[in-house]
Amino acid sequence: MRFLRRDRLRRLHRSDFPAALELLDEDPVATVLIRTALENHSATLPAHALGYFDYTGELSAVCWNGANIVPYGFTASGLAALAAHLTTTGLTASSIVGAAEQVLALWELIAAKFPPPREIRPRQLSMVYQGQPQVPADQLVRPAQPGEGALIVPTAFAMFEEEVGYDPRTSGNVYTKYVHQLVNAGHTFVRIQQHQGKPRVEFKAEVGALSGQVAQIQGVWVPPELRNRGIGASAMVAVAQQVQAKFAPIVSLYVNDYNLPAVRTYEKAGFVTVGTYATVLL
Repeated sequence: MRFLRRDRLRRLHRSDFPAALELLDEDPVATVLIRTALENHSATLPAHALGYFDYTGELSAVCWNGANIVPYGFTASGLAALAAHLTTTGLTASSIVGAAEQVLALWELIAAKFPPPREIRPRQLSMVYQGQPQVPADQLVRPAQPGEGALIVPTAFAMFEEEVGYDPRTSGNVYTKYVHQLVNAGHTFVRIQQHQGKPRVEFKAEVGALSGQVAQIQGVWVPPELRNRGIGASAMVAVAQQVQAKFAPIVSLYVNDYNLPAVRTYEKAGFVTVGTYATVLL
């Protein structure tokens, strides 16, 4: 029995979960954001989890439509169906992010229906740690300890505002809670040294997405006054090695292609480009 066109895009159910994971396994690095979201809600998949099915009823594409919209695997007809759904239900997400060809094609279909985005980042390098760094690992980098969240929160605010373009405190304490959750889970890595009699966070990074064989590093930050000293590259080697030992064999990240200092830092740390992301900041 063939699916009617209106039925080809629908909410995923618990019974769809194995098929969704099999589809996402085609490119685990590109799909780590979706898979993390699905696995975090695997007991009861919410309405955020959407699937697109071919005419045989086989799942062919998946989209997470939550705080971020993350599409994967959509053909032109699938993107048209997803665009129709989003324009009907509206956008509540803060961004559209994922594989560049998916994100940019989807935005082109829906852009006229929504206010202009805050920013479009059309080319972000998806990079993976290959284990051949040009610099040694920084022995001072370690997982943040429970209780250090209050010290890390101001650094996280500074990183977020520089990267995303607004103060996360305008949305209440959601981001503060998120920072503390990462610390308590052992997903935040820091280099902390004494400076003028007080502890100072000299480097921060976190495992922002973790699924299957892939850990994605996010929130990398070195204070402006400490940049261009080589801290970032050695620190990222330490993070990648510790994450591999504790969490996942594949360590990935994505970075704006125009941020050449960051790109060079990651390359020195042993990361290589394997694909292209894009982000539309709504």
